[in-house]
Formats: sequence, structure tokens, C-alpha cells
Amino acid sequence: MISAPRRRIATALASAALGLTLLTGCSDDVSCGLDQCTVSIARETNAKVEVLGVEAKFVSADENTVTVDIAGEQIQLTKGQQAVDVGGLQVSLASVTSDAIQLEVSR
Repeated sequence: MISAPRRRIATALASAALGLTLLTGCSDDVSCGLDQCTVSIARETNAKVEVLGVEAKFVSADENTVTVDIAGEQIQLTKGQQAVDVGGLQVSLASVTSDAIQLEVSR
């Protein structure tokens, strides 16, 4: 049987390893913390990034709504809307500018 202090250390090490795994899944257009990533995608045809092992691709946008393809599934996101579950991730729209969209992504 594992003692309580060893169990806490093992849990802490496992959490740290998971955090590093999540961080290494990020690119230049993706900024990650331990449990959430902010993703910027250019508003241009075929613009895409990879986040947490899943491809996110820009499809279209207007002032408040964007359509993105996440893990092969097209979804529409609106500013202020709660996160949508897609491809095993929670995705929400953070902002829309004339140049890019910004998504919040978490597991």
C-alpha cells in the first residue's frame, strides 16, 4: 500500500506531466496554460492551427459569429455563447477582428 505522502507526490507528478503534454501541443498561434488554450486563426481561406492534438480551421465569419472546422466538424460560435463540446474539447469564441478570430479551447 502506498503511503499518503507518496500518493500526493505521485498525483502531483502526474498532473505536472499532463500539463507539460498540453503545453507541448501548442504552436505560435496558440497560447496555453495548464487547462486552457487561446487560439488565434487568421480570417483567410484555409487558415488553420493545431491545438491539443486537434486541427482548428477557419471557415467564415461576420461581426459576431464565426464558423470553424474543429476535428472535422463544422460549428458556429457566437460571441458570449457558452463553450461548445466538439472533438473532445470545449470551444468558445473570444473575439473577432477584421484580421483574425480568437478561440478559447480546453479539455
